[in-house]
This record gives sequence, structure tokens and C-alpha cells, in this order.
Amino acid sequence: MKLFKTKKGALLQRDKEVYLLHDDWDQIINQDNLFTFLSGKIKKSETIDDTEFDAIINTQLLAPIGKQELWAAGVTYLRSRDARMEESKTSGGADFYDKVYVADRPELFFKALPHRVAPHNTEVFIRRDSNWNVPEPELTLFINSSGSVQGYTVGNDMSSRSIEGENPLYLPQAKVYERSAALGPCLFVPQHPISKETTISIIISRGGKKIFADSIQINRIKRSFDELAGFLYRECEFEHGCFLMTGTAMVPANDFTLAVGDVVDITIDGIGTLRNTVAYNESKK
Repeated sequence: MKLFKTKKGALLQRDKEVYLLHDDWDQIINQDNLFTFLSGKIKKSETIDDTEFDAIINTQLLAPIGKQELWAAGVTYLRSRDARMEESKTSGGADFYDKVYVADRPELFFKALPHRVAPHNTEVFIRRDSNWNVPEPELTLFINSSGSVQGYTVGNDMSSRSIEGENPLYLPQAKVYERSAALGPCLFVPQHPISKETTISIIISRGGKKIFADSIQINRIKRSFDELAGFLYRECEFEHGCFLMTGTAMVPANDFTLAVGDVVDITIDGIGTLRNTVAYNESKK
């Protein structure tokens, strides 16, 4: 099942039918068995036709996040470890990334509050004070308030590599700023945990031409999703649940940086495609 958050309400898509749910988003998703809960809601909800569904998705779609915080895991794929070591070698920080990759404790960091998260088909921002900016395509978990993974969405963890590479202590500035994250287009709620053979892919286009593309299966991740969720919830409480980006394995070459107008398409099997256009925050000229 796919759950879309819109200005009209939550839309639940199951097979070829779409249902309109009038309940509060945070109450809908924060369940101990979300798939079963949504299956029960179908019996009590009105259906909408394909034309109305398409119109709502095209004009009223929101990011699938309510009052939840968005966190992220780093250095969970070997490619990510190698890229972080390369970008930070001149600062002397390369060893930190190698050590965290093999350590028992994962790297977890706060990424965004809901108002800084961009929906599908909107802009993500790059920093003016960074000359090396990249998107990071990531499978993103929705974890309920009890610490149980209940759903998945597509995430873009925008990153200023020049800032983090200068000094690992600059990580918050490299990662946390307006529209530095995107989620969508929906929350995918399967009956069983997502397959490890699921593929994540990315295409970056400039002027209508593909300039970067890559893909990987999530079975290449070093840590389990339950392990990441467990560390996040060790000493934190999340009343409405939490979203957690699980790390990236797709890293463009070191001579690549995003430019204003670039289009980033991130696709995850079974969930869909998250599309965003790169821009500067015009209020910060």
C-alpha cells in the first residue's frame, strides 16, 4: 500500500483503488501494525477516481511527514566510506570515517524538522558558501513511537561535501539548512519488510540531458534497519515516531557538483520516484 499526504487529506492507494482518509496524518501512521490498521480503514473510507487522484497528486501533494523529526545515518555503505575518506584526507579526518564504518555504534545525526523537508516535484537548495554540493539518494524508514519500522519512503539527503570535507565537525552545516532534505512521493507500507533486493537509482539531468546515473541494491548496506532504529531510540523518545535516512552508496565523481536548475530523480523499487529541482534559497541573497 502507498499512503500519500496531501492538502486534501491522506490518500491510500491499494492495487487500483484509492481511498480518502480524513484522520490526522500523525495518528494514521503512528501504529504498531500500520499495514493492518490501513487495511481496516479501507472498509470505512470513500474512494476517489483516477482523475481526481491525479489532480490531487499533481497540485496538492505534501512530503509524507507530519510532526516527526528527520534523522540520518552516515557511512553505512562501503562506497560512502571511501568517498568521505577521499573528501576529508587533506583535513586529516579520513580515519574517522573508516573507524565508524567498522565500529559497533553507527553514525547518526539530526537532519531536519518537517518545515525544512521538500516534497516531491519542488525545489531543494544548495548552499552558496559551498562549491561542492551533491544529492544523496537514501531509503528512508518510518519508525513508530515504539521503535518499530512501519513504512518506507524515498529520501534525498542533500550534502555540501566541501564543508564537511574541510572539517568533520562542520557536518551540521554541511547537512542542515533550508530544504536540505526531500521525502516522497509517498509512504510505502508493505505487509512484510522491504526486500533486500530492492534497487535504489538516481538520475541527475542538466538542460534536459542526463549527466549522472547510478543504482545499487539495498543488500549492500552494512547495518540492518532494526539496528539503526535501535541505536536511534536508545536514549531518544519520539512521540509521533521518526523518519530515518539509512545512508547512500551512490556518490558522483569528485569533479561533479550540482548546479541551479539540475533535476534530481531518485527511484526506489515499489515506492516510486522523488523528483526535485536544484535552486538557491533566494531569501538568503
